[in-house]
Amino acid sequence: MTAPEYAIVGRVRNAHGIRGELVVEAITDAPDAVFASGRRLFGGTVDGELARGAPTLTVTGARPFKGGWIVGFEEIRDRNAAELWRERFVLAPLAELAPPGEDEVYHHELIGMRVERANGEPVGEVAGLYELPQGLMLEVRPPGRPTVILPYRPEVVTAVDVGRRVVTVDPPDGMLE
Repeated sequence: MTAPEYAIVGRVRNAHGIRGELVVEAITDAPDAVFASGRRLFGGTVDGELARGAPTLTVTGARPFKGGWIVGFEEIRDRNAAELWRERFVLAPLAELAPPGEDEVYHHELIGMRVERANGEPVGEVAGLYELPQGLMLEVRPPGRPTVILPYRPEVVTAVDVGRRVVTVDPPDGMLE
């Protein structure tokens, strides 16, 4: 598996106003730095992939708004153009982001990781991630069984070893049924 060159830093929720501003859900712990004026970001698809042609988005301004951010981009000048960005992701080059801390992980690193219990018993593989109002959820695909959804919370996900590509979990009884 090759390392990606870009990381998802936000998801466009909707257009705001008539000047092309977007309401963006920040998917970063440093939104003030990522959405700083003059910052170069890239347009993504609704699936989180880099969009064809990698459209450059230059931040003209950003401000907090109802749990998200209102972000203006030089390339998006009116509401009609802004509406086309609904539910798409915004990405930044990994080389331009601060590396994750010791107890942090990029979302894209979780995809494909093995999931196992603390005793080493295999549970499955991380197949997807979902940002829900309750928090980040891991879609885990056990071999030969239906997919299960596990909350990415400290009481369930007890460790993530990026080097070994293993997520260790301690789910409550019945959660994997």
